[in-house]
Amino acid sequence: MSLDEGFDPFPDAGTFRLDNPTSAPAPRATAGRKTASGAARAKSDREADREATRQLSMVLPDDVAAVLADAVELADAELSGGQPAAQAPALLARVRGLVQLQNVIDAALAGAVRAADNALAAQFDGHKSMRSWLTGHLNLSTGTTDRVRRAGRTLEQLPRWNEAARAGRVTPDQTEVVAKVATPARLAAAAELGVDVHGEDGVDAMLLACASGDHPETLPGAVERMLNWIDPDGPEPDPTRQRELHLTPSTSPGGGGTIHGRLDAAGYEKVSTALTAYQQAGRVADDDRNHAQQMADAFVQLADNALASADTPMLRKHHAQVAATISAEDLLDPDVIAGAARLGSGQRVSNEVARQLACDSIVTRVLFGPDGMPLNIGRTQRLVPPHIRKASEARDDGCIFAGCSAPTWWCDAHHVQEWIADHGETSVENTALLCERHHTKVHHGFSIAWDPAEKRWRTYREDGTEIIVGYPPGEPVPREQPGRPALSGMPVAPTRRLQATGSASP
Repeated sequence: MSLDEGFDPFPDAGTFRLDNPTSAPAPRATAGRKTASGAARAKSDREADREATRQLSMVLPDDVAAVLADAVELADAELSGGQPAAQAPALLARVRGLVQLQNVIDAALAGAVRAADNALAAQFDGHKSMRSWLTGHLNLSTGTTDRVRRAGRTLEQLPRWNEAARAGRVTPDQTEVVAKVATPARLAAAAELGVDVHGEDGVDAMLLACASGDHPETLPGAVERMLNWIDPDGPEPDPTRQRELHLTPSTSPGGGGTIHGRLDAAGYEKVSTALTAYQQAGRVADDDRNHAQQMADAFVQLADNALASADTPMLRKHHAQVAATISAEDLLDPDVIAGAARLGSGQRVSNEVARQLACDSIVTRVLFGPDGMPLNIGRTQRLVPPHIRKASEARDDGCIFAGCSAPTWWCDAHHVQEWIADHGETSVENTALLCERHHTKVHHGFSIAWDPAEKRWRTYREDGTEIIVGYPPGEPVPREQPGRPALSGMPVAPTRRLQATGSASP
């Protein structure tokens, strides 16, 4: 447990200083290659180029900006009042049109994400794929991100379905159903069986007719029958592939979370046997807990015993451990203070929960002064010792690369100024937590720098431009009507709307 009262993330600032903390660290100059004035001019030119090309990925394309500006106006429109009977048709028509517009936008998003995946665009910001980029930069859930990427692959495989989706005539939910059969392997298997995939009576056309016909509710059954026909026996099952476990943290002030999943027969039997043993051993006279509560307590006890026995796998040279960060004042306060402590998972809990954890734990004071441990140990040791890592974890709370949410136990302790090449200190100021992928990125062109004004890390691409997460700042600006580009299948002015065919008409 860490105490952050009086916590100064960089107590030894005099030993290591970033001259320009809000810009990328300048590359090392080779002796004799440039004069001082030449180096200054080169640096000025680089900064000018970086400013001119800064954040191109944050500048919306003209067509997207135009539609977004109209959409904002659409969302802000006041709905007319009146009698319910007279208002109902107009409201229903508005909902119908907005759903179709949403279908069009979802199809456009899926196509754009697919194109970005194919172009490896996420690597521009240091990410492996659009999956991690979307979750880290735009705060989409992994479930939503996976659905969008599956839709992109489906639209790529089925041209007719793609055309209907871009016109808003099929929904994202229907595309998710069709994705089960629209994989390259399954479509290739259908073609080998003599099935016309893309013809007038092919798979693509049949699925679209089913989805947009009089009985769209039959689409899941049609897809299932098609899957059974393509591969009647199915692949030889691997029972362990059935296993999945989802841990979802709660967003409530009290923390906690939910667990759900499924196991194969053998896996279920093992887990059930272990939990039942703890459940039976924990039963007492006049136990008023129901069976579900007893099994939940048994599950926690099983984890508690594993952590206490120090038999868990080593993570970054440490056994797995529950960590909480709280100020000394809040820890000792007799009143309950909600959200006073931060757990290693990022959840906020009360000081009462922190006191409970502190009853049987090691308390590490992260204080700097006469009674605190000095963290600057100089150049005599390259490996980051435990007390510096704990202080870095308390400050960084995981990978500090822009858009990454990897927890502390996935992270390496990185020397910001290299220990050998730059004579960097082994200190809190010169230590940053990076996951394995982004640690590699930083050693191959990307860079990080601490911003003391905002007290956070900044991340820079190889060209020196900063990586900024989130959405473009400010409100979208509507463009002048005469110069606005016309978009196929999309409204070109707020007064135009999509018809059932997906084409724009006045």
